[in-house]
Amino acid sequence: MDQFTSFDGAGIAYQVWGEPSHLPPVVLHHGFVVDATTNFVAPGVVDALVAAGRRVVAPDARGHGASDKPHDAARYGELAMARDLGRLLDKLDLSTVDLVGYSMGAVVSAIFAAGDPRVRRLVLSGVGAGVAELGGLDTRVMPPAELAAVLLTSSPAAIEASPAAAFRLLADAVGADRAALAAQVHAAHRSPIALDRITAPTLVLVGQDDVLAARPEVLAAAIPGARWRVVSGDHLTALRSPAYAPALIEFLRG
Repeated sequence: MDQFTSFDGAGIAYQVWGEPSHLPPVVLHHGFVVDATTNFVAPGVVDALVAAGRRVVAPDARGHGASDKPHDAARYGELAMARDLGRLLDKLDLSTVDLVGYSMGAVVSAIFAAGDPRVRRLVLSGVGAGVAELGGLDTRVMPPAELAAVLLTSSPAAIEASPAAAFRLLADAVGADRAALAAQVHAAHRSPIALDRITAPTLVLVGQDDVLAARPEVLAAAIPGARWRVVSGDHLTALRSPAYAPALIEFLRG
């Protein structure tokens, strides 16, 4: 695990797998609560990419994993994470990458790809129409106030009754800093993303039962030339679908 200092002094951890090849590295940006290891290593995505001859780079977003975890909401938001991503590419001297984002990481990746020409191919996973219609994760399905409350409560009854209980259980399971996660919830991106400025070929890749990625065709339609594909699974299991990694590798191969 390596680390660099980002634009505001936050320490951002990252990992690298595989050997350099004639294809650009694949950069993976994980989703909310988890880290790169939980999101991409555990389901076998990193191993599949490396076996296909790709070098893989994956940061832990601020507030997550081995990166710094301030509790001030002003230090968060997907815009800040996109700046972190740019600093990572600068540090590694990467002029061209294939970028894959999942859930929160897909919002980060869309923001980054809309403004940075270094993205050759783009995959947005775990998101759907909400990115195009709301500028971020679909708050109609998961209200931010409810999510922040369940992360911070000490009441087992409140956790059990919350529609966001799965996020609290996941946070506890991975030992996450729940105050840092709540700060990210309060800062989450909720303004239009210039999706029409994305020039990289783009795939929207989602689980068929993922309510947070409903209507992926709407997101694909907002990005010039984008396509969409559905695999089995919901928000927590789509990455483990037998079809996920092959679809990812096929698209990134170009």
